[in-house]
Amino acid sequence: TRKRMTFTAQKCGICFQPPSIVLIYRDNSQDKTRRRVMPARNFSRFSDCSTAAEQLKNNPRHKAYLEGVSLHQLHRLFSLLRGHLGGESLAESLEKFRQEETIDPEEDMNKLDDKELAKRKSIMDELFEKNRKKKDDPDFVYDIEVEFPQDEKLESCGWDVESDEEF
Repeated sequence: TRKRMTFTAQKCGICFQPPSIVLIYRDNSQDKTRRRVMPARNFSRFSDCSTAAEQLKNNPRHKAYLEGVSLHQLHRLFSLLRGHLGGESLAESLEKFRQEETIDPEEDMNKLDDKELAKRKSIMDELFEKNRKKKDDPDFVYDIEVEFPQDEKLESCGWDVESDEEF
């Protein structure tokens, strides 16, 4: 039987020269913190960041190390790398990425194509996970009860009103 190596990702970042993804991880079998540099070969300012992130995450040489790193985070790092290769400052790249990562509540998502819709859903899922309270969180409260004010006049919505129209 082969001894299974276990790694815990601690930090993930980029190095501009040479273009690479850098992972700080804990090698649990030896109880040591190590650094792994994964070169972004053949990556240019024209490269697709999603593809690059997927290829790196599924690369047999790096797969075990990147288990704890989300595809979304790798995509973000490749975006910063691509921005740098395209001559953007780090601040410009971060701002551009922040705009891409923000959900516009006024946007009509019915008009998006499948790829864009999937992107928005993934952003919303990540926000949900980030804000979700888990059982082991220090401020977790089970079964919260909230009283809603009853003295205010309840507004009815247009679609609430019964109609005789058939569907």
